Amino acid sequence: MVADTLGRERKPAWLKVRFPGGERYQHLKTLMRDQRLHTICEDARCPNIGECWNAGTATFMILGDVCTRSCGFCAVMTGRPYELDLLEPYRLAKAVQALGLDYVVITSVNRDDLETGGAEVFASCIRTIRRIDPRVRVEVLIPDFKGNWSALETVVYARPFVLNHNIETVPRLYRRVRPQAQYERSLELIRRAKDAAPDLLTKSGFMVGLGETRDELFDIMRDLRASDCDIVTIGQYLRPDSQHLPIERYYDPSEYEAFRDYGRQLGFTHVEAGPLVRSSYHAEKQSAPASAAPALIPLREVHGG
Repeated sequence: MVADTLGRERKPAWLKVRFPGGERYQHLKTLMRDQRLHTICEDARCPNIGECWNAGTATFMILGDVCTRSCGFCAVMTGRPYELDLLEPYRLAKAVQALGLDYVVITSVNRDDLETGGAEVFASCIRTIRRIDPRVRVEVLIPDFKGNWSALETVVYARPFVLNHNIETVPRLYRRVRPQAQYERSLELIRRAKDAAPDLLTKSGFMVGLGETRDELFDIMRDLRASDCDIVTIGQYLRPDSQHLPIERYYDPSEYEAFRDYGRQLGFTHVEAGPLVRSSYHAEKQSAPASAAPALIPLREVHGG
């Protein structure tokens, strides 16, 4: 990595973003504080927070702001979580209404301290938002629930518009990057969600720059597509601070075109790839090519096996 005169890592020019600010940004920030809500935008130090918040979009983070896992790439605090807030779905729905949103992304910390991983809170958020405004499309970015497929069923039966679960990196790097997760379990989650609701849009994403090879990245794209994943997001890993994994290399913007081309060949309905791409970046546009509105066809069982 190239360093400046103070020894700090120097980022390429294409990774520079404007400092967040603006009237709409401040309004959204105030609303989050008033409703005691969290966003992954802030907790994970997303580089796109200024652009997204000024556009009136944000990714809500439910189940608190303390995660039970310690992934090597993530800036979210690790520790012992608080008790569940059963009024959180209602406050979130009121915030969505106040912002006038028609597309909402909801994610969470991992809650391995809970048998269901908080799946029922995801379901309650989806249903409460839809009860207040049936037109709102809800995308959920869910954890793996430690392979609890009944918990997955709870979320799928609430009928999100898009179900996202990130694969994050190549299997060879899991022990270092995602030590409490399992590559095959993440693939199985996507397969089971699609099997249960064939009309459901499925989505996943991964980072580059952690020491993987391009062939390994193409391998996980094939694995995702074979697991019936519809949408994939690919972006540059950015180190939150010195306590997290170092960046092995920066991918040039031109390299992402190869991922987009290969993804189209594999049959993904959309490939969002670029240095600053994150799971929910332009989320409402990613789902547009795949479906205008999902038909509510009969659901199948996702547990067992």
